[in-house]
Amino acid sequence: MARQLSSYLSGAWYAAPGAGEPILDPTTGETVATMSAPGADLEGAVRTARSVGGPALRALTFHERGGLLRELAAYLLDRVEEVYAAYPTSGGTLADARVDVEGGIAVLSVYARLAVREFPDDTLLTEGDARGLLGNPGFVGQTIYTSTRGVMVAINAYNFPVWGMLEKLAPTVLAGLPTIVKPAPQTMHLAEMVARQIIESGILPEGSFQFLAGPPESLLDHLRVGDHISVTGSARTAAVLRAHPAVTERGVQLNAEADSLNATILGPDAIPGTPEFDLFVKAVVREMGSKAGQKCTAIRRIFVPSEHVDEVVAGVREALGRIVIGDPRESQTQMGPLVSAVARASVEGKVRQLMTAATVVHGGPDEAVAPAAAGPDHGYVAPTLLLASDRRAPIIHSVEAFGPVATVVPFDSPAEVAELAALGEGSLVASVVSNDPAFVRSMVREIASGHGRVLVLNRDIARGSTPHGAVLPQLIHGGPGRAGGGEELGGRRGVLHLMQATSVASSASMSAAITDRWNPAAAQLTPAVHPFRLHLEDLRIGDTLHTAARTITLADIEHFAEFTGDTFYAHMDEEAAAASPIFNGRVAHGYLVLAFAAGLFVDPAPGPVLANVGLQNLRFLTPVYPGDTIRLRLTAKAKVPRPDTGWGEVTWNVEVTNQEDVVCATYDLLTMVASRDAALTPPESAADGAPGMP
Repeated sequence: MARQLSSYLSGAWYAAPGAGEPILDPTTGETVATMSAPGADLEGAVRTARSVGGPALRALTFHERGGLLRELAAYLLDRVEEVYAAYPTSGGTLADARVDVEGGIAVLSVYARLAVREFPDDTLLTEGDARGLLGNPGFVGQTIYTSTRGVMVAINAYNFPVWGMLEKLAPTVLAGLPTIVKPAPQTMHLAEMVARQIIESGILPEGSFQFLAGPPESLLDHLRVGDHISVTGSARTAAVLRAHPAVTERGVQLNAEADSLNATILGPDAIPGTPEFDLFVKAVVREMGSKAGQKCTAIRRIFVPSEHVDEVVAGVREALGRIVIGDPRESQTQMGPLVSAVARASVEGKVRQLMTAATVVHGGPDEAVAPAAAGPDHGYVAPTLLLASDRRAPIIHSVEAFGPVATVVPFDSPAEVAELAALGEGSLVASVVSNDPAFVRSMVREIASGHGRVLVLNRDIARGSTPHGAVLPQLIHGGPGRAGGGEELGGRRGVLHLMQATSVASSASMSAAITDRWNPAAAQLTPAVHPFRLHLEDLRIGDTLHTAARTITLADIEHFAEFTGDTFYAHMDEEAAAASPIFNGRVAHGYLVLAFAAGLFVDPAPGPVLANVGLQNLRFLTPVYPGDTIRLRLTAKAKVPRPDTGWGEVTWNVEVTNQEDVVCATYDLLTMVASRDAALTPPESAADGAPGMP
C-alpha cells in the first residue's frame, strides 16, 4: 500500500485523514505515495517559525549557522543511497539523482565555508568601513546587515526536489531566517524523504525548518513585513504570487525564478572540425537529455550561423540517436520519462505549436520511445530537435516545451543573433561557444542585460567547466523578465538580499561599539603591554600602539633598490624624479616604507601573534623623501575567532605619518593570533575557511 506523505509543522509530523492525491511512477503508472494536507495548522506553523525557529537562529553567529550547514551536509551525504533507491519513481536516472541530491548537499557545504570566509563570528555584518559625514570625522555613517524577524516560505519546483529545497535553505539559514518548505506535488515523496532526514538529524534548531506536504492553502495569508517568499516555477505561478495581498499590501519580499527560453550561441569562428564546434554539439545534446530536458536552465534555442546549420543539425541528430531511453532503474538508461503523463501531454502540445514555425528534424510528438514495460499513462517523449523556418516567429521565442526539446535558429550576423536572443524577453542563462575574443566580448556585452548568467565555452576550458545548465552556488541563479526577475544563490549576495540593510549614523566611538569594528575617528585604548603580547580573548578592539620614529636616508633607498632590484626612476634618478608631475625629487619605495613600518611595530619574541597573512586596502598617500621621519599607529580593528583551531584572525589598522603628522600610507594588516590556553591546530586549507600561510 502506498505510503501517505506527512507534513512537519510546529514540532510534529501531521498526516491528514482520508485518502490523498496519488503520486504516480511515470514509467509504470503505479502509485508511489499519496499527499494531502487539509486541516494542517498553517497559522501555527508560521507562529512557530516566528517565535521559536527565528529567535534560535538569530541567537547564533554566522559562523555557528555555517557550522549547522556543515554538519547537515555531512549527515545527508551519508544517507544519499536511500534517496537514490527511490529516485527512479520520479523518472530520473542515477545521473539525474546525483545532480539533484549531491548537488544540493554541495550547496550546503559551499555556504558553510562561505560563513567562515566572508562573514564575521557575529550576528551583525558591516558593509565597508565607517565614513565621516558632513565633514566631521567624529560623526560617521555605517551600513549594517541584520536578520529580520521574519519567515521564509520556499515554494519549489518538481524537477529538482532535493537541490531546490537545499539551495534555498542554505542562504536562508545563514541569513538567520526560519524556513517553511512547500515542495511540488509530482516529486513531493522525494522531498519528504530528505526532509525527514533533516528533522531526524536534530541539527537545525526546532522551528527553523518545517515541511508542508500539500497545497499551501492559507499559508501566505499569515505572512507580513519582514517575511520572504522564494518560488521556483512557472511565470504564471510567479504572477499569481506577485498579486497576492501578502506581497502587494503587507510588504512580503518575493523572489521568483521562472521558466525561460535559454539560448546557446555558436560563434562564426567555430566551424566544423574545431574544438568549439564539437563542444557546442555536445552541450546541446547534454542539455536536451539531462533530466529529460526538465530543467529551467536547459537550452531551448540553438543559435547557429546560417552557413553551419546543416552540420549542426547533423551532429545533434546523430548524438540524440545514441541516447538510450528506458526505465531509469536500468543501469544502461541515459534518459527516463518526464515526471508524469500530464507533463508528456504538455510537451507534445507545445511541440505541435512550435511546428507551426519550425520543422521537426529529429524525434517529434508522434515518435514512440516508451519501453515495453511502461504503463499506458507513462511520461516518455522522444528527444525532439526542430529547425526554425521563420527565425523571427514569435512562437519560437515564447513557447517553452519543458522537456527534451530545442529549436535551431539560424543567424547571419552578430547583431542579428543578439537581437534574436533578446526576443526571449529575459532568461536564466545563455552560453556563447567561440574562441574569438572579439566576438565573445561583443556578444557578452550585448546579451548580458537579458540574462542572469552567461557561460563562455572554448577549447581552453573544454575539460574544466560546468555544463550550460549547471547552477553554481557562488554565482547568481535567476534572470530578468520572463525568468522572474529574481536572484538566488550568488554566494554572499544570496545571503544579503534576505537580510535588512540599515544605515546607522552615530559618533565614531559609538559606531565602533555597535559594530565591533574600530574606525580611525574612534577612541584609542592603551594596553598595558605591547598588543602583540595579548591573546585573542584579551585583545580589545581599539587597543593601539604608537611607535618610535625612524628617519629614512638616501642610503636606505639606494640599498633597498640594490637589494630588491627595484631601480624605478623615482627612487634612483634625481633629475627624472624632479621632472615628474608627482614628485619633487627622489622618493622612498612604498615597500621600503612598509618594511620599515613593520620594523617599528613588530614585537620579535614568540607570542600570541603567529603570522602575518596579508594586507588589505593599502594606499600610499604622500611621498616619503630622504630625510623624512616616519612613525605609525597600529590599532586592533576587528577580530574573528576560528572555532576549534586555537587561533583567530585579527585585523589591525596601520597609519604611517611623517614628521609633520601628514599621513603617508594606510593599510589593514591581517594576522593570526593564538587563543589563550588553546592547543593550536594548523589550518587545513584556504578552501576550508582558514587563510593559507604566506
